[in-house]
Amino acid sequence: MNELWGELMKKHELLIPAGDMDCLRQAVYHGADAVYLACKNFGARKFAPNFTNEEIVEAIRFCHLYGVKLYVTMNTLVKNHEVDSFLEQAAFLHKNGVDALIVQDFGMICLLREKYPNLEIHASTQANNSSIETCKLFYDLGVKRVVFSRELSIEEIDQISIPIEKEVFIHGALCVSYSGCCLMSSMIGGRSGNRGECAGSCRLPYSLLKDQKVIRKQEYLLSMKELNTSSQIERLLNSSIDSFKVEGRMKGPLYVGFITSFYRKLIDQVPFSLEEEIEKLKTIFNREFTLGYLFHESSQHIINPKTPNHIGLKIGKATLASNKIRIALDKGKSLHQHDSIRFLHQNKGMVVNYLYDQKDKLCSSSSDVCYVDNKIGLEEADIVMKTQDCLLEKEYLISEIVRKIPIAISVVAKKHSPLKGCVSDGVHQIEIEHGMVEEAKSSPITQEEMIEKMSKLGNTPFMIQEIQVDMDSSVFIPIKMINELRRFLIEKLIEERMKPTIEYLEKEVSFSSIDTSYKKGITCFVKTEEQLVTCLAYPFIRIYVSSKELYEKYHEKGNLVYYLGRCHSTYQDQFLDRNMVGDVYSYPKECYGGYYLNIMNIYTAYYLQRLGLKNIPLSCELSVSEVSSFVKDYHKIFGCGDIEYPVYGRMENMIIKGNILNIEEHQFSYQLKDIRNHLYPVFFDGSYTYIYHYENRKILDPSLDVNKLFIFYDEKKEEIQSLLREYNV
Repeated sequence: MNELWGELMKKHELLIPAGDMDCLRQAVYHGADAVYLACKNFGARKFAPNFTNEEIVEAIRFCHLYGVKLYVTMNTLVKNHEVDSFLEQAAFLHKNGVDALIVQDFGMICLLREKYPNLEIHASTQANNSSIETCKLFYDLGVKRVVFSRELSIEEIDQISIPIEKEVFIHGALCVSYSGCCLMSSMIGGRSGNRGECAGSCRLPYSLLKDQKVIRKQEYLLSMKELNTSSQIERLLNSSIDSFKVEGRMKGPLYVGFITSFYRKLIDQVPFSLEEEIEKLKTIFNREFTLGYLFHESSQHIINPKTPNHIGLKIGKATLASNKIRIALDKGKSLHQHDSIRFLHQNKGMVVNYLYDQKDKLCSSSSDVCYVDNKIGLEEADIVMKTQDCLLEKEYLISEIVRKIPIAISVVAKKHSPLKGCVSDGVHQIEIEHGMVEEAKSSPITQEEMIEKMSKLGNTPFMIQEIQVDMDSSVFIPIKMINELRRFLIEKLIEERMKPTIEYLEKEVSFSSIDTSYKKGITCFVKTEEQLVTCLAYPFIRIYVSSKELYEKYHEKGNLVYYLGRCHSTYQDQFLDRNMVGDVYSYPKECYGGYYLNIMNIYTAYYLQRLGLKNIPLSCELSVSEVSSFVKDYHKIFGCGDIEYPVYGRMENMIIKGNILNIEEHQFSYQLKDIRNHLYPVFFDGSYTYIYHYENRKILDPSLDVNKLFIFYDEKKEEIQSLLREYNV
């Protein structure tokens, strides 16, 4: 039977987000190959509805019924006290047949790979998968797939020759900072993007200052346009990308249904009008579109400085007409009762409860000139944008089963033998015997009748691809028996499709000894030669310097360590004798890490040291009490270690590809000002834009039993000396 039907294998997976069960059903019904979602904890979209454990089990079974894979995001950083809960959740998902976990925390990736070797792990984009070296490390660890940083171009992705699955975002919201590298929301309000609590600081207005003077006032300077690569589908289909991912776990069922159908047709190359579909998409969600860094969009053109919100589709122009608003619709555009519209420049919106024609009579729709009540107090002529189309909901919100799984059925009906049935979906084959076939005394059943009865699949997920009937002539089989045979076959096939296909396997994890010898003291990070020369006069055990020239000039005079930077596409041939790293890969030579490595638990520290890291740079998102707890736990299991923690300095809130603010290179004179008048220093080094926190971090707690890190930005000699006196250095 298996040869009768084989499910079509697709080269490129269409991976769709689901924030709740309604969204998941729309994704499946409209043609997703895989769906990703989150539990109530450990997902990077904490404020989406997300799924309880009971709903997760239902979702897995539902997806598997339709041959759709289900991935669960557990892609937040994990603190020490959360590790047991994290592992329990992973075990629960593994036992219930989840197809993969998407994970950010490096320690949890390593621990999961050792503890649950049959559980497929994908490295989240939050893990900052920018370099070939990072991909190589994850491949060596047994990670099945990497989700690339959205800053990589399609050519860079194609050139990564590591035999690991490649997942790439092709549509949806973009983060302005490299994912996993943004501290903005955390530093401003304590809501960590690395912990799924991002407050969307990049969607707020800022002014740009130079030398304390405003040069751009109150614009959305960090708000990215919406990624939309639909016009480049041929290039995508000819790429090395395995999975096309859509962002949007905060979006509703209409968006999910539409976007799934939209890209399903593009991938399958079903003929349709792309222009018409884009207009529908603009109505559903549009903050202007960009091809993103994937297709070389320039830094300035990837931002929409006018608005961070959904602006809709332009449908006409509005003028005032007595107590109503006159709308002259553009050619080919329409407006319906119950649609929503927004007036672009005055930023006022409304639902069209009543729509009037040119004779002031109520109408249900218009494609010419129409009128609406001026219930929002529109004051002048404006552009009309449609932000919600009531007809689209009817078109794309599917409430009944429309996605059908092709199956083959065969029936053998021989006199004085059991009635035999077999069903196959190309993977599973079910054979059942039910009742006895008798010789007909009158009115024998015909082959056509047998085919008709066995083909009645009703509201099941299946459709007949092929049916074969081998039966004697002049046989009697009760209709009830045939219906029961069909029902038993389908029920058993559903049961088999829903079963977990991955064997649950759990192993004990042992930890090997590591070199815990270290020198205790203070460290610092400098940017300028004046800072470096000043710090050489103090007993710093390490001085991190980002300038290769400064390192080579002074490295024999002190304990200098060269900072390689982070988010590079490769680190080949960049290492000097002593190096500071900001990304995860196998470390050659003598390497120390920065707080950018996001170490929040002792396992991340342990596995990074296994890679060759000499120190343990703790995340600046840990509180003083959490640092103290970390030190105790680490000492208890692994012994002493070179644990480093930033006690002073401006935290690097964002690292952004390119010159997104169009500022001068290597200048300390630029700042962003937010709506609370906080000033954030901005620096462009020729490749990346850095945004620093508006105030210096300053922790003077004497109980901290760690190597204390001082981070200097634009401090002069006297400021550094005064500061170090304050810390009793």
